[in-house]
Amino acid sequence: MAETQVTAKTKDGLTLAGLEWRPAGEVRGVVCLIHGLGEHVGRYPHVAAVLNQAGFAVIGLDLRGHGRSEGPRGFTPNYDAYLDDMEILLGEARSRYPRAPIVLYGHSLGGNLVLYYPMRRKAAVAGVVASSPQLRLAFKPPAWKTTMGRLMFNVWPGFNMPSGLEQAALSRDMEVVRAYAADPLVHDRVSARLGIGLIDIGQWLLDHASEFPLPLLVYNGSQDRLASADAAREFAAKVPGDCTLKIWDGLYHETHNEPEKAEVLGFMIQWIKAHTS
Repeated sequence: MAETQVTAKTKDGLTLAGLEWRPAGEVRGVVCLIHGLGEHVGRYPHVAAVLNQAGFAVIGLDLRGHGRSEGPRGFTPNYDAYLDDMEILLGEARSRYPRAPIVLYGHSLGGNLVLYYPMRRKAAVAGVVASSPQLRLAFKPPAWKTTMGRLMFNVWPGFNMPSGLEQAALSRDMEVVRAYAADPLVHDRVSARLGIGLIDIGQWLLDHASEFPLPLLVYNGSQDRLASADAAREFAAKVPGDCTLKIWDGLYHETHNEPEKAEVLGFMIQWIKAHTS
């Protein structure tokens, strides 16, 4: 497993930083990784290692305003700017592995984005994996926070607040929670433009799920207190084509960081193998 640094420029001049993990042998496919709100791709080397062992390269860029990428923390000028940045990531994957099938893999906010992208842009990929996609919050945020976000959405889109993410809800493995809390590249900021965009696009995705055009694997933990597992069920039930839904009994939000992560990742890899062969 070889890890290398990746950088790319956005249309509006930001530098995005990321990582590429290349398997030692033949590359049977490439997985483009989109991380969640407030985190970064540097939290996924164990996921990449398992994919590498199965012959898949992994490449991911920290979203604008996240990790080592430039931009105000937790801010995007509009939601579609993320789609522009995802096109850059896909371009990087194609330039490095021109003959390899591509799979989009996203977690939480990233899960929302990998569902949204192929419904708005032409996506020449073999399939999509949405891990705990943020389609609807699993908790009710304070009314004042939502009201403030909507008021600021156009007036002051960069206005940001703490996300209020419950760190203990990430995983039942307390080492994961402690590492998250101590990670200097993790942040808890969410801007009005991003927070309201995420809520509204999540509902749009649920309303338009019957239009999803690609093979899809979607999964949640049944005890996810951050992203609604019921919303994942609702989305999957409306997808007309090749769709696999898996609800992991008793698991929290980061199923790839739970004590059962080997089973979760093994299930995902079998699905990816079946859709890239």
